[in-house]
Amino acid sequence: MLVEWPMDLKRHFIAIVDDEEPVRKALRRLFLSADLDVEVFASGEDFLTSLSGEAPDCVVLDLHMPGLDGRDVLQELRMRSVKFPAVVITAYDEPWSKDQCLAAGAAAYLRKPLDDRLLIDTINLTLAPPAP
Repeated sequence: MLVEWPMDLKRHFIAIVDDEEPVRKALRRLFLSADLDVEVFASGEDFLTSLSGEAPDCVVLDLHMPGLDGRDVLQELRMRSVKFPAVVITAYDEPWSKDQCLAAGAAAYLRKPLDDRLLIDTINLTLAPPAP
């Protein structure tokens, strides 16, 4: 099925941080189909190390990972005063998780399994310039 993606997402660089390879592959394919530049990371540590180079326009960040989990990465990004938005994704949604992630600086919080359109729309909203 051919999906038309919003034009304003073209040429954005999205980082995917998830410890599950099938999730990374699926999200990478989705974002490439939307003409986005993508880089994938299997851990929070690998992603944070990559920030010495080009920073992404947005990061899609799994909440539950070994080592540094999504909350740890959000806290580190906040300490570094990073300005790009983070969309947190999780398959294990606890009642307090969403509030903690949003308080730590996440722009959005989505539950797996992810709806492709909702994820793309969410990224589009996080990258949109603020209304005047």
